[in-house]
Amino acid sequence: MAVMVSALMAVTLVPGHESTVAAQTGRADFAPVTALLRQMVNDGAVAGAVAGVQRDGRTVYLEAVGQRDVGTGAPMSPDTLFRIYSMTKPVTAVLVMQLIVEGRATLDAPVSRFLPEFADVRVAPDGGTGRAPARPITARDLLLHTSGLSHRTSELYRTLGVRSRTDTLPTFIRKIAAAPLMEDPGTRFRYSEASTVLGRLVEIWTGVALDDAVQQRVLTPLKMADTSFWVRPSDRGRLATVYTARSGSGLEPIEPEPVPFTDRPALLEGAVGLVSTVPDYLRFAQMLLNGGQLDGVRLLPEAVVASMVRDGLSPEVRALRGGTMGWGLANVNVADTALGPGPGTASGEYGWDGTAGTIFWNDPSTRTVVVLMTQHQPANPGGIRERFKAAVGQALTVPGLWRN
Repeated sequence: MAVMVSALMAVTLVPGHESTVAAQTGRADFAPVTALLRQMVNDGAVAGAVAGVQRDGRTVYLEAVGQRDVGTGAPMSPDTLFRIYSMTKPVTAVLVMQLIVEGRATLDAPVSRFLPEFADVRVAPDGGTGRAPARPITARDLLLHTSGLSHRTSELYRTLGVRSRTDTLPTFIRKIAAAPLMEDPGTRFRYSEASTVLGRLVEIWTGVALDDAVQQRVLTPLKMADTSFWVRPSDRGRLATVYTARSGSGLEPIEPEPVPFTDRPALLEGAVGLVSTVPDYLRFAQMLLNGGQLDGVRLLPEAVVASMVRDGLSPEVRALRGGTMGWGLANVNVADTALGPGPGTASGEYGWDGTAGTIFWNDPSTRTVVVLMTQHQPANPGGIRERFKAAVGQALTVPGLWRN
């Protein structure tokens, strides 16, 4: 589902700013990376993209190429809004861990203590009445996607109508708890709707709506002014259009949701609900890389963040997942030392992506934060992530590239 992208990715500068920023930072020439991004636009792989990289807490590159709407000709810009889909999950995870640190909940308490709908959940991967799970679902299971829940696009959930943006969170909880679990909690990694369940838990633990809790506890402290669960009328001109490729007709605009992101949805989804910008998400990712603080504001203790960005799966679950990637409580893929990260991937890198073409990655070993955003489904047209990584990897071989 996710494509590995190293946080040693770097992107180019806003056109016209190249020489100024290069002189200030001592950076080498990233013209090949710029050329690649523009070529992807020219080839029709994507309509446009915005990307940013931070090094030691400084934004060293920020690039906007192509168009956010081909029909109107509106260009991409650093303040373009993107549907970040599953990059919402780490934001929800930070909020959950804040409440656990405050003692409002624990990682290993049964979720049914707060959501009684889960008290009678059944395990029935093959249908039928099923059986009671071997143990209750916990918040740890929800964060690690070992709860037995399934994904919003699964045949089971589509058939049962589990996820609809016209439903409220309480309605969603009733529906998902009524659906059978795919396996016993704690026995398998299955990427799922768990983060939206966590969003409802946040509401119960705080007594406020999820969007208010996210605003008060994450967005406002981090000064993420352009991140929200829907796009206000005054900002709709900044929202990038989602495109898909049609055989013989090039890029065609699509609306990925029956309730578009320009409308306030009834369902506030901790899994996929946020809209954001590259500069905003750079701030969030930088907070994680800094161990829970940014600009003197601390959201989480450093030790807690360290526990969130390392592999949290048991050896048995990790073996079943396969590959060389672990999964952390921050809802991120983790390139864990013990797993032998794949070629071009540094141990300790972590990050995640979104189904409409966004991705972020942090590399603690180089103190680097990266965010790349497009709006396209499928999310990785033309292998843009791998090609982008390869081009940047070549640029990193230039002597003095990361000169301090």
